[in-house]
Amino acid sequence: MIELDGVSKWFGEHRVLTDCSTRVARGEIVVICGPSGSGKSTLIKCVNGLERIDRGRIVVDGVSVGDRGTNLAKLRARIGMVFQSFELYPHMTVTENIVLAPIKALKRKRAEAVATALDLLEQVGLRAFADRYPASLSGGQQQRVAIARALAMQPIAMLFDEPTSALDPEMISEVLEVMASLALRGMTMMIVTHEMGFACRVADRVVFMDAGVIVEDTPKAQFFDRPQSERAALFLSRILHH
Repeated sequence: MIELDGVSKWFGEHRVLTDCSTRVARGEIVVICGPSGSGKSTLIKCVNGLERIDRGRIVVDGVSVGDRGTNLAKLRARIGMVFQSFELYPHMTVTENIVLAPIKALKRKRAEAVATALDLLEQVGLRAFADRYPASLSGGQQQRVAIARALAMQPIAMLFDEPTSALDPEMISEVLEVMASLALRGMTMMIVTHEMGFACRVADRVVFMDAGVIVEDTPKAQFFDRPQSERAALFLSRILHH
């Protein structure tokens, strides 16, 4: 479903990704972790073309992301993306935020888009907040709305870029619960996160990065029980005994 082959990227003189290769099968949940500055967010942004790669290739559901002829807007409409910052439109209600893209990009009828939005809000536990504005919501609630907004496009996969890093500790679990329920429904996901307990619970595989390189790409149990590299073992010992 998602294939990365020899992906490299530079920001000026600084090489941020070096020969990164991995695969994500349909329905698979892959957690990408590693120390700050290891290239995790850059890697995930390359998957839907938000960052252009300098070498290698990325293929999503048969579409080559880097090809000049690829319609990136169309591709992004099929891949949900949830960022650290919620990026909701402050002047629109929760429902309006969710229906905007389906009406504009997918040409959905308004009534249908609103019905879908309300159903998704029910799923993320926010049906009662449909007519509120983002400013009146907590960070955790805003992030759940952002997830519902991404799901309204009926994506074939979801990308999460540290979706809980801007949240207070008590709000983190409510967002992770929504993501865990997506996992149970078989959504293909790539998740950049420091929440190792969550990774241990939902991931099929863990990709560990350091200094722009994929150091490990292993099944979850192996990563947590028997990390192959000293670097991953050190990272885990620091995070898990934090």
